[in-house]
Amino acid sequence: MTVKGRKISYGWLSVFVLLLVIGIVGVVDTSGAGSFNMPNNHLFANVAWMITATIFVLMMTPGLSFFYGGMVRVKNVISTMLQSFIVMGFVSVIWVVFGFGLAFGNDIGHVIGNPCDFFMFNNVGVSNVTEPDSPLLSQIGMATTTIPLALFALFQMKFAIITPSLITGSFAERVHFSGYLLFMVLWIVVVYCPLAHCTWHPDGLFAMMHVHDFAGGIVVHAASGIAALAGAIFLGRRTPSQDAAKPANVPFVLLGAALLWLGWFGFNGGSSLAADGIAISAFLNTNTAAATAMVTWVAFDALRGRKPSAMGAAIGAVVGLVAITPCAGWVTVGQSVFISLLITICCNLAVSWKGYSHMLDDALDVFPTHGLGGILGTVLTGYFAYDFFASQEPDMISRMEFFWNHIIVLIMVFVYTFAVSYLLYWITNKVIPLRVSRHSEEVGLDISQHGEEYGAEGGTGLVEDAISDNDWMRSVEES
Repeated sequence: MTVKGRKISYGWLSVFVLLLVIGIVGVVDTSGAGSFNMPNNHLFANVAWMITATIFVLMMTPGLSFFYGGMVRVKNVISTMLQSFIVMGFVSVIWVVFGFGLAFGNDIGHVIGNPCDFFMFNNVGVSNVTEPDSPLLSQIGMATTTIPLALFALFQMKFAIITPSLITGSFAERVHFSGYLLFMVLWIVVVYCPLAHCTWHPDGLFAMMHVHDFAGGIVVHAASGIAALAGAIFLGRRTPSQDAAKPANVPFVLLGAALLWLGWFGFNGGSSLAADGIAISAFLNTNTAAATAMVTWVAFDALRGRKPSAMGAAIGAVVGLVAITPCAGWVTVGQSVFISLLITICCNLAVSWKGYSHMLDDALDVFPTHGLGGILGTVLTGYFAYDFFASQEPDMISRMEFFWNHIIVLIMVFVYTFAVSYLLYWITNKVIPLRVSRHSEEVGLDISQHGEEYGAEGGTGLVEDAISDNDWMRSVEES
């Protein structure tokens, strides 16, 4: 199809038409009118804190785009950053239309929610606190009694946004933008929403097994890390070898890490869903873990003969944030130090293990940091969080059963997420080839995929763009 001599992609045409349909449905649908009439006797402190926390969590996604964008080569900075940034648009629309229903609608088989319950955010307002006996909201129960359902839905939306963004680091510098978008949409629906339902819905499978995830150790970090591992395997190594590639902008990495650190206060602190002591505990443990991990990473690098680096400090801080996420509100400060220390050492060793990089090209080490960090954090949650829940529930299962249930669930999550993610990569590749051509990869995705340049990429002054001695000598001889 051509318009004024320009070829129009049927895929983008389909996206535009679908948005038009959604917009028309939204205009004629008035079932949500009046759903925000909230009396003045509600707990406004909770509302104020959760609005703030939601803003902070959203800030993490552009923070991640800077974090990842600074790590890749200069000719792929824009492409890498856009892969994170664009998710804020696509996932927000999916979440409003049916995604929230899939994750938190009335339970179906303990693995998924009913997408029709909150279609186009119908009945997503404040009635859960003004009319708590509403039959539609009965299954969500205690999960949202502290704040309006609309605010809970927005808070959870930000988690859904950042999770597929984390995956992008594994296949950076070598995927078609449109293929990535298709995979991301499918992954949110088929992987993220079921995991969120199983973990955070009161009737979800993992919740019924007394497996707890405070802010996304399973749903966000383990899931994205495992999907990243599958993507690195499916797509193969970049060509030519990028072993000696230099990061484009280390200050971007530091800026991204700082934004992530700030946003994580909302990510973890907001997961108590109230302005209470649990939020304060999570806030304190989050900062402590990040600080401990940053110092640990730099010191451990120095002990292994490496120079202390800005990249190491930034990555270490993020690993600490990942490590404490599954149990941030349920452990002591001392335990948060131990958890972040242990997991940071494990992740550092995993990143530097040469065998890993030789087997596959996980470009920005998503699995050794986010994946492994989320998995180990969940394992330690199964040990350290037991006392908190035992004090809350007189009929709590035994400590051993509590611990092993977390292990069993992690195995289930690994198998399901890896298998389904790999299948989604395969399906997407059949519809839209995921891997760009060798030429596109060599010139960079910024130019080949988006027609844009970062800082006049043709002459950046960076080491990777400088002419080699051999090329200079050859040019002199030819002249």
